[in-house]
Amino acid sequence: MTTAQICKIVHDISKRCCDLWRTPSSYVSRPAGMEMTSLFRHRFGPRRIREESVMLRTVNPSTGALPFQSLMVADLGDININLYNLQDSCRLIREAYQKIVATGCIPLTLGGDHTITYPILQAMAKKHGPVGLLHVDAHMDTADKALGEKIYHGTPFRRCVDEGLLDCKRVVQIGIRGSSMTLDPYSYSRNQGFRVVLAEDCWMKSLVPLMGEVRQQMGGRPVYISFDIDGLDPAYAPGTGTPEIAGLTPSQALEIIRGCQSLNVVGCDLVEVSPPYDPSGNTALLAANLLFEMLCALPKVTVI
Repeated sequence: MTTAQICKIVHDISKRCCDLWRTPSSYVSRPAGMEMTSLFRHRFGPRRIREESVMLRTVNPSTGALPFQSLMVADLGDININLYNLQDSCRLIREAYQKIVATGCIPLTLGGDHTITYPILQAMAKKHGPVGLLHVDAHMDTADKALGEKIYHGTPFRRCVDEGLLDCKRVVQIGIRGSSMTLDPYSYSRNQGFRVVLAEDCWMKSLVPLMGEVRQQMGGRPVYISFDIDGLDPAYAPGTGTPEIAGLTPSQALEIIRGCQSLNVVGCDLVEVSPPYDPSGNTALLAANLLFEMLCALPKVTVI
């Protein structure tokens, strides 16, 4: 068995956990590996993030968060999908997440491309109702369709709006930039009431003040965090399928995630890591650290 096959998130922490499917308390899980297209580039993202996660420890000295002392954490492995049927893959993911969130778990998901967020939010809305969304990305992901198809990694949040899964007055998109075939995704997001923060509005500044405004906007109601690694500048995260220049920095990403610490976060994902485009592994290492920061920002995590 190879190192990649046996690698688990953060020092094989699943060994310390009981059967999550039967526990009545709230736990954190990390389902992974749900790529929704046939593109090779994202297929091994979850595996490489797992590999790089062995460099992480259990305490966050910068924030004082003690996630592993506060929560029971497990890697639930990969969710099976139907490689030949996108609609059925969405069904399989939705049904799996309905079971996960029904136990009280807060899932942190490793992608895979951004399509996965759509069925995840279907499951979230079934339990919590329409949720707020903090979306970090270079792209709006609110297109209506591509080549006649209405479900792909550029449409998840439009489909979520169509189904009433989002509380549109509590949706914030950060890091948006790059060229586009049409302005429709931009106008659509704004017409729905989303707050759109362009990347150039973030250049050369701290995002701590912005996150103060985001916390006020989100209030105490459920919030989901969706982080596309291409929200970061490709100088820091080249391992992704659709890079765009002049993006966010890792320190700004930390400010965003740490700024969520007091929010009612009910789930998170980090998507679009593509190991073939970054043989160094730095993109996956960055992703692993951002997921650790998300874990530290969850409700009920002890902070000293």
